[in-house]
Amino acid sequence: MLENVIKEAKDRMKKAEQSLQRELGQIRAGRANASLLDRINVEYYGAPTPLNQLAQINIPEARILMVTPFDKNSIGDIEKAIMMSDIGISPTNDGNVIRLVIPQLTEERRKELAKDVKKVAENSKIAVRNIRRDAIDSLKKAEKNKEITEDDLRELEKEVQNVTDASIKSIDDITAEKEKELLEV
Repeated sequence: MLENVIKEAKDRMKKAEQSLQRELGQIRAGRANASLLDRINVEYYGAPTPLNQLAQINIPEARILMVTPFDKNSIGDIEKAIMMSDIGISPTNDGNVIRLVIPQLTEERRKELAKDVKKVAENSKIAVRNIRRDAIDSLKKAEKNKEITEDDLRELEKEVQNVTDASIKSIDDITAEKEKELLEV
């Protein structure tokens, strides 16, 4: 039962790290990244459908995303959905494919994005610390109910702290990688 507390905490921390990676993937770094289009839904035959289910997304060059629809009739709807989205890139439609040219970022914009990355990372760290707190509370409750001894509690708290430290290190590594990508010219 107590190993479940630690295992659950570890799983939840892993999900926080994955969530961070998804959020950072949507921050435009001046280079093409298919995850930039993950949140875009296209009105397709009356139903909102994720863009990646309607088209193949390629990266032919470092700063170009190429969207090739599976159904050529949907190209207008896809172009409209991209224009209506918040990615801030104008699509170019040649009748067969849609090209998105990612503009170079200014130095000022790079620094702003780096700050945003740090904010997102800090929120992930807070989530991890909350998970740690929940796990330790569960362990203290077990000790209070005489399910474990005080010594066991100290050992398990150390184990939870080690899992937390590993997760925060992973978050720092992910953040450093994204900052490096952003500040690279």
